[in-house]
Amino acid sequence: MKKLVFAALLLFVSSISFAQYDPKALEILEAMSKKYKAITAFEANLTSGLTNETEGVKEEFKGKITVKGDKFRLLLDDQEVINDGKTVWTYLPSAKEVNIDNFDPSSDDVNPTKIFEMYKKGFKYLYLADKTDGGVLCEEIDLVPEKKDAQYFKIKMMIAKKDKSIQSWTMFDKSGNRYKYTITKFVANIKVDDAFFMFDPKKYPGVEVIDLR
Repeated sequence: MKKLVFAALLLFVSSISFAQYDPKALEILEAMSKKYKAITAFEANLTSGLTNETEGVKEEFKGKITVKGDKFRLLLDDQEVINDGKTVWTYLPSAKEVNIDNFDPSSDDVNPTKIFEMYKKGFKYLYLADKTDGGVLCEEIDLVPEKKDAQYFKIKMMIAKKDKSIQSWTMFDKSGNRYKYTITKFVANIKVDDAFFMFDPKKYPGVEVIDLR
């Protein structure tokens, strides 16, 4: 465990030392952001992986996300997260319960509706290299939070060189965990009603509603 903490600390210090406001990284990020901001709504299939090499942890999940403006609906193997921009519902099918809470836009949590513009506030950014990820030639960029107590000390973005789409992003925490999200299918400009981004208990008979607001 001590080796894990020490390794994470070294990686954290080195990331802070070399991170900067790199003009090449900014150019790539701006092009990527422009692409996604022009999309009214989208649907994407993705894989989510958790690894910790020191602890021998390697897990992978599949999911599906729908995004419209500041609203999103994320479906994973064991839970469903629904956000209408004001309220967040976390539905746990196995427990037959849904937790309701207010959405805090100032939270350090990585919001999937803002992944394409999160670099604009509170991050330094650095272009590293062109690298192939999942068979796609990408531009590798590291985002390092300016706040030392941020939830994640680094976010690595792999942006497709050809069309500036996001191929994957990986979040690194100080415990040595790496959370990688890879987009496997992307459909732009879908038609979806706002009601899709709200949880309706009537459609889930027997569900226990836990209101944390």
